[in-house]
Amino acid sequence: MGMNDFWKLCIKNKSVTVPAIIIVSIMLLAVFAPMITQYDETRQDLLMRLVPPQSGHIFGTDELGRDVFTRILYGTRISLSIALFPTAIAVAVGTALGILSAYFGKWADFAIMRLADIMLSIPGMLLAMVVLYTFGGSLSSVYIALVLMEWGSVARVTRAAAEGILENDYVLAARAMGVRGYAIIFRHILPNLIPSIIVLFTVNIPSSILAESALSFLGIGIQPPKVSLGLMAGTSKQFLFQMPWLSLAPAGMIMLLSLSFNFLGDALRDVLDPKRRAV
Repeated sequence: MGMNDFWKLCIKNKSVTVPAIIIVSIMLLAVFAPMITQYDETRQDLLMRLVPPQSGHIFGTDELGRDVFTRILYGTRISLSIALFPTAIAVAVGTALGILSAYFGKWADFAIMRLADIMLSIPGMLLAMVVLYTFGGSLSSVYIALVLMEWGSVARVTRAAAEGILENDYVLAARAMGVRGYAIIFRHILPNLIPSIIVLFTVNIPSSILAESALSFLGIGIQPPKVSLGLMAGTSKQFLFQMPWLSLAPAGMIMLLSLSFNFLGDALRDVLDPKRRAV
C-alpha cells in the first residue's frame, strides 16, 4: 500500500479520525495551557488549599492550594512528551536494528536478536526501576528507561516485516544487479515499512504513558517541582476517599489518552490489513 492510499483510507475511516481528533485536541490544550488558564502550575496558596470544584477552580485545588486543572494541563505536557519522544526513539532504534538484522542476516541477525531477547526477558517495570534508581528520577532517566523497555519488540516486528519485503522479486532483482545495500534499504525496504512503523509508534505510546504514570505514582519517576499526571495521582491518593477528584481528574486524563491511542493504533492496524478492510 502506498502512503497516499494509506492516508486516504485513514481520513475516510471514522475509527481513525475520532481518536485522532481527541488526541490532537488534548495536545492543543497542553500546548496552549498558558492561554487557557490564569494560574501557575507550581504557585502555592495555602489559604486556598483543598478547595472543592467551583467557579474559578473547576477541579478544585490540591493540598498546597495549586489549581488542579492547571496542573493537569501542564502535567499532560510532560506525560505526552515522555510518551512521544522515547517511543519515537525506541521505534527508530528498533526499526534500524530490525532492518539491519533482516538484510545482513547471519551473525548480525544473531547478535541483534539475542540482544533483543535479553531486553524482552527482563520485566519492563523492573528494568525501568533499576534505571531510575541508578540515575535518578530526571526526565532523561525516564527517557532512557522507556527506550530500553520498547526497542526490542519493535526490532522483532520490523525484522519480520523486512524479511517479507526482501523476498519480493524487485528486491531480489536489485540485489542480483549489484545495487548497494543502503540503496535497497532506503529505496525499497524503508518506504514499504512506513505504514507499519506508524502503527508501531501509535500502539507503543499507551504503554509509555502508563509506564511513566506508574513510575511517577510510585514516587520514582518525575520529581517535583515538575508535574506529570502520574505524579498528581500519586501525591493525591491520601485524599482519595475525602476528595476523590484530586486523583480521579489526572487519572481520567491518563485513561482518555491511553484509550485514544489504543483505539487509534487498532484502527490503523485495520486500515493496513486487507482482510479486515474487506470485512
